[in-house]
Amino acid sequence: MISNESLKIIPLGGLGEIGKNMTVIEYGNDIIVIDAGLKFPEEQLPGVDLVLPDYSYLRENRDKLRAIILTHGHEDHVGCLPFLLRDLNVPLYGTRLTIGLAKGKLAEYLPLDELELNEIDPRFDLEIGPFKLEFMRVCHSIPDGVALAIHTPVGVIVHSGDFKFDQTPVDGVTTDFSKFASVGDRGVLALLSDSTNSEDEGFTRTERSVGTVLNQIVAQARRRVIAASFASHIHRIQQIMEVAHGNGRRVAITGLSMIRNISIASELGYLRIPEKLLVPVEKIDDYPEDQILILSTGSQGEPLSALARIASHDHKKVNLRRGDTVIISATPVPGNEKSVSKTIDQLFRGGAEVYYESIAEVHVSGHGAREELKLMINLVRPKYFIPIHGEYRHLIHHAMLAADTGVEKDKILIAGNGDIIEFSQDKAAIVGRIDSGAIFVDGLGVGDVGDVVIRDRQRLSQHGMIIVVATVDGSTGKLLTGPDIISRGFVGIPDSAQILEEAKRKAEEALLICEREAITDRMLLKSHVKDSLSRFLFAKTMKRPMIIPVIMEV
Repeated sequence: MISNESLKIIPLGGLGEIGKNMTVIEYGNDIIVIDAGLKFPEEQLPGVDLVLPDYSYLRENRDKLRAIILTHGHEDHVGCLPFLLRDLNVPLYGTRLTIGLAKGKLAEYLPLDELELNEIDPRFDLEIGPFKLEFMRVCHSIPDGVALAIHTPVGVIVHSGDFKFDQTPVDGVTTDFSKFASVGDRGVLALLSDSTNSEDEGFTRTERSVGTVLNQIVAQARRRVIAASFASHIHRIQQIMEVAHGNGRRVAITGLSMIRNISIASELGYLRIPEKLLVPVEKIDDYPEDQILILSTGSQGEPLSALARIASHDHKKVNLRRGDTVIISATPVPGNEKSVSKTIDQLFRGGAEVYYESIAEVHVSGHGAREELKLMINLVRPKYFIPIHGEYRHLIHHAMLAADTGVEKDKILIAGNGDIIEFSQDKAAIVGRIDSGAIFVDGLGVGDVGDVVIRDRQRLSQHGMIIVVATVDGSTGKLLTGPDIISRGFVGIPDSAQILEEAKRKAEEALLICEREAITDRMLLKSHVKDSLSRFLFAKTMKRPMIIPVIMEV
């Protein structure tokens, strides 16, 4: 079918970063969205709980929005759903486990009976408006992942999802080579492919190799074992349970997301739990220490996670003991390295023996390395190539790799979040940008925290705060009492008392000048005090504390 309409691909997240994956596919008056993920905040976002893609474009085009298609159930692909579906209640499609995990998450936020959640069978195609979707199974670190071949009037777009070519997957379901090749034989306009491991040579190790290492560690452990992993890493959880069972240990689970996901995966048949293996975490002391394995969340060092609480002796039901063996079976997500490091240090200080990725092969990636990325390109043989899902250097390395496999360099498009990639019958190009960025979730607030608030928090964390309190005559501006100086997070340097006394005089001088010039507007009074103090304190300390003038009128 030939069309005069153009096809647009607009990434809203996941390019130039790890996380918050979301991609818009738009043709005429129809839009479908692939994935709706989040990412966790880095250190420079104090007080922020979650980071979402900015989906303002979808709100502005809600009449065009037909569906959200999920490639798999990881947080960086489904974590935005509770917030997005609260604003835009559109049909959701995913495989059985993916929809099951999404339901578990959505139930905490929204009434499920008001949502349209659709399970897809990868063996069958799905038609939504002008789009026909063909699904290809892929191996990843979670079962039931799929790639998409999106048939449009302009051509076929393949979205790889997160993938690797594991020849011995834990669940026996391999990446569907033949279907990728079949799609490639019929002609592919563009391939959007996972770039996470584009710097890593060779092939990613099979997931089963982790099970062998885990078994060796658990077999030699003399006391309790505490194993931490992603709550959605069902393959890893399966192997941990099999290792525990094979070594005569019972498994106790701690961490709300871990409990929820294990329950869902077990009910749907994606997780096989040996009979009588599980025990309540409250009952672990009823068993000898060498017969217990505790499965925990917290592989990313999250301060409130189960493992972090165990490490800091703040967990209500599990106290870290000398001689415990702790396995952190994950790699730190970019930005979480310091948190993970801190947790590992605390575990060592508590007398535990700790195994983690840099000293033991207790984790393998769910993403393909360079040879697998080449294989994907050669199977699909696209006309255009767009690297996705990765920091900027990953996109560049993937683009270079695509050129090595024979994709013409002028047909490799390195895009960023918000770029509009337009395809017509004879060409493709980045033709513009939409406003894109991030939505910050802070407690109950979604989008309430902007760049200005973040900068204020950063300044407070670095330089502290000075509050100036004074009372003036509302009609004349005459200074009546004060000013008084209150300092938080700024004092502690030598001669601080003297500096604060001088700061008080500077504030007083600024207010007296305003009095002489008959300035009575409170905003102007505050501005004069703030400017005067800011110059003085920077000259004296090379710091820029947040200055908050409080001017009361009588």
